[in-house]
Amino acid sequence: MTTVTTANEASIDAPAQKVDSPGSRLTSLDAYRGFVMFLMMAEVLRLPQVAAAFPHSAFWQFLKFHNSHVEWVGGSLHDLIQPSFSFLVGVSLPFAIATRVGKGQSFAFMFGHAIWRALLLIWLGIFLRSLGKPQTNWTFDDTLTQIGMGYVFLFLLAVRSVKAQWIGLALILAGYWATFAIYPLPGAGFDYDRVGVPAEWREANLLSGFAAHWNKNSNLASAADQWFLNLFPRAKPFVFSGGGYTTLSFIPTLGTMMLGLIAGGWLRGERTPRKKLRLLAGAGVAGLALGGLLHWTGICPVVKRIWTPAWTIYSGGWCFLLLAAFYATIDVRGYKRWAFPFGVIGMNSIAIYCMVWISQGFIINSLKTHLGLEVFHLL
Repeated sequence: MTTVTTANEASIDAPAQKVDSPGSRLTSLDAYRGFVMFLMMAEVLRLPQVAAAFPHSAFWQFLKFHNSHVEWVGGSLHDLIQPSFSFLVGVSLPFAIATRVGKGQSFAFMFGHAIWRALLLIWLGIFLRSLGKPQTNWTFDDTLTQIGMGYVFLFLLAVRSVKAQWIGLALILAGYWATFAIYPLPGAGFDYDRVGVPAEWREANLLSGFAAHWNKNSNLASAADQWFLNLFPRAKPFVFSGGGYTTLSFIPTLGTMMLGLIAGGWLRGERTPRKKLRLLAGAGVAGLALGGLLHWTGICPVVKRIWTPAWTIYSGGWCFLLLAAFYATIDVRGYKRWAFPFGVIGMNSIAIYCMVWISQGFIINSLKTHLGLEVFHLL
């Protein structure tokens, strides 16, 4: 009997080759990154404000939820933008290092480049947060700044063994969890209003019991920012972040980038595409299960705004699954044409990120000028 094997079936089981040559890249990485940036650009549509006009519409409320950040616990599709962006930094790094090694670049040169890139990302994040402000807005919770603060450490781990990477990831997440758990809870007379946590918010979102160590603006990282951010020139002393975001979140964000680093190592390895997909999908399911378990047992809540270790694991699970879906569809099955717009955006992600920050107000104000508010009311 003659066995007929399709091209796609052959490609998914055939041994993969390492992607080392300069210019080589997985299209799925650019498409996934472009998809994430597209979700970020969708903020310009102001879907939550539109949904407010249709409070009884399940469709509009669904769009509102997934185009907004959750208040504290849990996550929406919108909350996966920053983890995905950070995750993909890690995924891309093994390919970038292999390309640079192929060009004959030394470790010292690559290390210096990593430092330069880290400083550039930190500066760019601060620059974007300072637009329209009377003076430099010294905050370090922007996506680019958070990535920049952990990037050098990510590079140093990228040139270590996979075992060392897993050990480093475990130490980072366990250590960060322990520091929050040890930090004393606020006393009975703690003034939550003073740190921007009003009574109505507390009633709906404040955590109790052991999980209270990760409450908004009364945790270790918030206390650290009340010291650290006041070292910089400010119009008035820093007391709290309105969204509860913190500088120290760069540490568990490094954990997210390390998950991506491990995924990138798998993709660049010599396993068959089918085995790579199994690894990615298995890691995704395991991440969702473990993150959910840590949350529901009260060991560590899933909170994106302060990037709890449980959030690193839980959101990392989604990142693995999304990467698996893009990789299977584009690089394994070869369905690439539909992803071309996402690929263009993904290959220019930093430019798109800056454009969203810089042009968002300009676009909205221009539409109001030329079309008037009546058009928005009709829509």
